[in-house]
Amino acid sequence: MGMLSEGLTQVLIPAAALVGIAFALLQWYLVSKVNVSGDFSNGYSGKLIEEEEDGIDSLEVSIKCAEIQNAISVGATSFLFTQYKYLSVFMGVFAAIIFFFLGSVKGFSTKSEPCTYSQGKLCKPALANAAFSTLAFLLGALTSVLSGFLGMKIATYANARTTLEARKGVGKAFITAFRSGAVMGFLLAANGLLVLYISIILFKIYYGDDWEGLYESITGYGLGGSSMALFGRVGGGIYTKAADVGADLVGKVERNIPEDDPRNPAVIADNVGDNVGDIAGMGSDLFGSYAEASCAALFVASISSIGISHDYTAMSYPLIISSVGIVVCLITTLFATDLSEIRDVSQIEPSLKRQLVVSTILMTVGIAMVSFFALPSEFTLFNFGTEKAVKNWHLFFCVTIGLWAGLVIGYTTEYYTSNAYSPVQDVADSCRTGAATNVIFGLALGYKSVIVPIFAIAIAIYVSFSLAAMYGIAVAALGMLSTIATGLAIDAYGPISDNAGGIAEMAGMSHKIRERTDALDAAGNTTAAIGKGFAIGSAALVSLALFGAFVSRAGINTVDVLTPKVFVGLIVGAMLPYWFSAMTMKSVGSAALKMVEEVRRQFNTIPGLMEGRAKPDYANCVKISTDASLREMIPPGALVMLTPLITGTLFGVETLAGVLAGSLVSGVQVAISASNTGGAWDNAKKYIEAGASEHAKSLGPKGSDAHKAAVIGDTIGDPLKDTSGPSLNILIKLMAVESLVFAPFFAAHGGLLFKFL
Repeated sequence: MGMLSEGLTQVLIPAAALVGIAFALLQWYLVSKVNVSGDFSNGYSGKLIEEEEDGIDSLEVSIKCAEIQNAISVGATSFLFTQYKYLSVFMGVFAAIIFFFLGSVKGFSTKSEPCTYSQGKLCKPALANAAFSTLAFLLGALTSVLSGFLGMKIATYANARTTLEARKGVGKAFITAFRSGAVMGFLLAANGLLVLYISIILFKIYYGDDWEGLYESITGYGLGGSSMALFGRVGGGIYTKAADVGADLVGKVERNIPEDDPRNPAVIADNVGDNVGDIAGMGSDLFGSYAEASCAALFVASISSIGISHDYTAMSYPLIISSVGIVVCLITTLFATDLSEIRDVSQIEPSLKRQLVVSTILMTVGIAMVSFFALPSEFTLFNFGTEKAVKNWHLFFCVTIGLWAGLVIGYTTEYYTSNAYSPVQDVADSCRTGAATNVIFGLALGYKSVIVPIFAIAIAIYVSFSLAAMYGIAVAALGMLSTIATGLAIDAYGPISDNAGGIAEMAGMSHKIRERTDALDAAGNTTAAIGKGFAIGSAALVSLALFGAFVSRAGINTVDVLTPKVFVGLIVGAMLPYWFSAMTMKSVGSAALKMVEEVRRQFNTIPGLMEGRAKPDYANCVKISTDASLREMIPPGALVMLTPLITGTLFGVETLAGVLAGSLVSGVQVAISASNTGGAWDNAKKYIEAGASEHAKSLGPKGSDAHKAAVIGDTIGDPLKDTSGPSLNILIKLMAVESLVFAPFFAAHGGLLFKFL
């Protein structure tokens, strides 16, 4: 037994989650103290609050900011509610499928079964597993939706406040944007942990000593989380990019008006899109990763000596890691908001990167303590039919290598997508000769940026598997996600700054303020790319852990590539990411086409729009984006959700194992290259626009040929970095977790085609 008692564990986990929630609410309160409404009756005078250089009436600007913020908030909320209406139907149908498939494993009998792993004991009936898996699925789905929704609410609450704070200086604006990101990060990490912990305790009331059944049914939690994330990511990604591409092509390239110009009809839809795609989608996505990594680790532990000997504290090891993670991230956040101050634009990016390093170093210490106190000094782990003896320090290395691999992926991504380094500067330089060379350089950069992350993932997999079999990989994934609160804070910071810049432009604030928000936004682009790198890297580890759990649950001893069943699955699985990307990119393309036509129509038919005398019809563009994304998110979603069901039922578990392995191997590469190519193009454009160095000045100003070429690259990169790339990591994880949940059914009744052949 470890040194941590069961009672203490039961207090520590929920306590950490509640501390996380309290900290998030505190940050929210601090953000809310920035006044937006233009109501200065609370003792301040308008003059005292702002030191506006140009003497634009600050009251007027405040009111305008509040109006724009309201429009964005209303747009985002109404889109999410419409999306959730569709998703609630899907949840109901899919919950019924889970119950029906799993219940039919033993013909809906209510008799206790002999356990699969603990010999000589009786376990609860398959029907109970079906019912509880369905319940866990619904809980996961609701938590995922809630995570995304809360994130969107705080982001739309904070965007105008960041703009107004930018009048006092870049440091104040940075703190507001960062705090708002932290609200989302901590709420998500804490909610995910709390709901999972409470579910386990409630399920235990029925399951009692049958831990095997308990943790098998808990895997439904991960499935619920990720299936909502898939639709949130794809739907939000299509929404945001249709608006962005439409706004850019007509506004910047054809009409030569600046980004986020209020005359552009698609500008509100574009800013709404940042919130539903990058914030709500990203939130659900990382929550899904987190839920699945926890479920995979818990499931593998439950069929090992820890689970069979009912060592509660050791069993809760994955949850304790997440609890320590929340506390570590809390300390890290104080470094950015309270312990150091940003005085200059050049300090923004280093400060965000410091967050990653500080949280990683502190977390390493935390993991060492948890591994020493919570785990027995020696125990055995299930390893495909054999038992593997493991010591507690082995697991320390597994979690730590996942954590540091995440940092390596984050830094590599940053090197390839930040305009402070040569890769992006080379891409910007290639714009001299037009859009074609820009595209060639950008694609090459994306493919090249895959190398280091893949080696990092490969080393993490090899080390953790050698030390602690499949459990090692599951906890390595958790290690990568243990600092999720900080990761999400620096990630959500990006879209909030982006929105703040948009609001500054639309409210007609001075050039100086727009420069400050642009600097915040350029750093935000890089941190968003880092966040995507984390999401993809953790998805690779998570899906491998789920794959291992699936293989052991389905009763396959080895997956042999040389058998035709497996190889066929492998090659088809490797094709799926391409099919999926094709669907999402075409959806963005066709939605953007409609948007471009609408924006052109408004410029041509509304008299006085270009001169700024008439207002554009923003609502129509919002409607185009909404309709397109709700309609277009269904086919890619169906592809991912149905593939495991059809493969497992018709071709059996071995072919399905091949499909999972294939999609994992090719999906990671496509996802990393797509995100980084898009991020690099975006920042190459910003590099030219900012004109910070002599080199950049020689390419610019806005509207030059090189700048136009850069805008085209950025527009191509939009669906890559915000729709296809980030959705692919969900494809990889979701297929694996779905296969694991349905594994009992596939093992009992799968492979119908081969039975008849």
